[in-house]
Amino acid sequence: MCGIAGFVLRQGRAEASDVRAMCDQIRHRGPDDEGIYADRGCGIGMLRLSIIDLNTGHQPISNEDRSVWVVFNGEIYNYQSLRKLLVSKGHRFSTQSDTEVLVHLYEEFGLDGIQKLRGMFAYAIWDAQVKRLLLVRDRFGKKPLYYSFLPEGLFFGSELKCLYPVGVPRELDDEALRLYFQFSYIPDPLTPYKAIRKLAPGGWLFYDSDGSVKQGLYWKLPEPQTQSADGLTEDNAAVRVREMFDQAVRMRMIADVPLGAFLSGGIDSSSVVASMAMQSSERVKTFSIGFEESAFNELPAAALVAKKFNTDHHEIMVRPDAVSLVSKLVHHFDEPFGDSSAIPTFIVSEFAALHVKVALTGDGGDELFAGYDSFFAVDRLRRLDFTPQFARVLLSRVADSWPYSFYGKNYLRMISRPSPLARYFELNYTPYFLRKALLQPDWMLPAESGFLMRTFRDSLLGEEADIVAQAIYFEARAKLTGDMLVKVDRMSMANSLEVRSPLLDHELAEFAMSLPHKWKMRNGRGKQIFLKAVGHRLPSELLKLPKKGFGVPLALWFRSSLRTMLWDHLTSRVFLDRSIVSERFLKHLLKEHDSGRRDNSYWLWMLLMFELWMRSFEDLSATPTHRAYSCDLVPVAS
Repeated sequence: MCGIAGFVLRQGRAEASDVRAMCDQIRHRGPDDEGIYADRGCGIGMLRLSIIDLNTGHQPISNEDRSVWVVFNGEIYNYQSLRKLLVSKGHRFSTQSDTEVLVHLYEEFGLDGIQKLRGMFAYAIWDAQVKRLLLVRDRFGKKPLYYSFLPEGLFFGSELKCLYPVGVPRELDDEALRLYFQFSYIPDPLTPYKAIRKLAPGGWLFYDSDGSVKQGLYWKLPEPQTQSADGLTEDNAAVRVREMFDQAVRMRMIADVPLGAFLSGGIDSSSVVASMAMQSSERVKTFSIGFEESAFNELPAAALVAKKFNTDHHEIMVRPDAVSLVSKLVHHFDEPFGDSSAIPTFIVSEFAALHVKVALTGDGGDELFAGYDSFFAVDRLRRLDFTPQFARVLLSRVADSWPYSFYGKNYLRMISRPSPLARYFELNYTPYFLRKALLQPDWMLPAESGFLMRTFRDSLLGEEADIVAQAIYFEARAKLTGDMLVKVDRMSMANSLEVRSPLLDHELAEFAMSLPHKWKMRNGRGKQIFLKAVGHRLPSELLKLPKKGFGVPLALWFRSSLRTMLWDHLTSRVFLDRSIVSERFLKHLLKEHDSGRRDNSYWLWMLLMFELWMRSFEDLSATPTHRAYSCDLVPVAS
């Protein structure tokens, strides 16, 4: 696990000092080792968190004649079998690391070699003979990779802050920021800056030193299916899920350093721990955190699993310094990020890093096996599809005429939505009526469907498709990558901890997406096919517990330890003079939350994180860069 950075210049010679300045921004990602390679117009570097081949895995790594070089962030779980294949074809290896496989795989198969990889990764390969750089990102986008085209060349890095020292322009992207106010994160491929983009999950990009660009996708998430494949029964499917899941867990237990697991007490993390315990000769180290507020305390549930599998269990009751923690989040995300579950993710990562360098987690189960309550909610609301259009228009006008605080307003909005997909986004993200009341007109999205059209354009999931399939596809294709995996990567790497997600093994994911909803959703509960596969391993008491999110008592904190910070920032003239929000409506949200009448913590947290990020952006803009490149932008080629 590492952080990587570098560039290819169209003219001039790459300076190692520029690469080092980029890498210095992300030392938390790789405190164990560093390396830089500079050759004519190319400079690449890495910072390493040593997990596999501790002694000879130093990067950058080259091929035999030193004509191909790689820097790599991530893990290739099937590297040993790939190494055997490449050795049989005459390639010679000088290390035992998974990184070196990437060089020889590129030599032997070119772009087609990417398809053979099983893991999480972001890497850059410099081919000195043809003066070409290849950037690659894993299928789900577990590992981040940012890039920027400038007249001088291509610049890339594992985090946005890598690009600051070399003077990449920081003109704000209005579309990206508007999308933040709807989704509470900035979706791929956008960033807060017009000049910087994220490489797509499952994407590759070639950049030649003459400035020419080619890019594309080597993988995309299959569409969810509503019918089972011919000849496949539910019982057979459950057996295959169990076998593939155990294999995915086993592959992710390969490490030359201490390894453990996050244990929240939920179905997914508990199943990962159960599989680890069954396949390990040693006690599994598990890590759980809890809060004094009972609604957010999962320690008792986690303890059930720890006891059953006799894990080396570590737990802590958290009383965090919330104000200090919020500032850390802003620094590590580099962009507005409004998912408050980043707080417990940071805390459990910090706690686990005291004992291990690798932790397995249950991320991905809800997206692939339909575990979210929102899937059931939108399914139940299918009955609203029969409401005549004229009635929807009338109800929408009635809802608009009612004050925000009126109970029943949200339900009328549900009925009035023009399509099931629009209803889903109204129900699960910042609803249109709230954005319209809160944001100034210039900060409203010019077209509600723009981002959604980009998300669904490579899929057959149009407006008439099954709404549950649409919802599952969006959560797994867009939110998982743009929110959940960003949160896990930044918060774990902030603590120099590697996190692995067996449920997001791409072969398991492909099979999960091929299974019909009726095998996943039954009797008001999701993940039924997954429970059929591995549920018998878990404590029976755990299966009866209601689903909980991995959250914090933010609503209470906004009335106590975080109240001063919240009010000072959101009622300041600095924030209000940005002309982003309606001052009157914002103060209504604050007072209403303060009184306890409603829980507005979701929206208030989103606004607070935006304002804190804006202030850090302004401080950053006032800081001289290491090297000032031209600010003229080059259009992104496709």
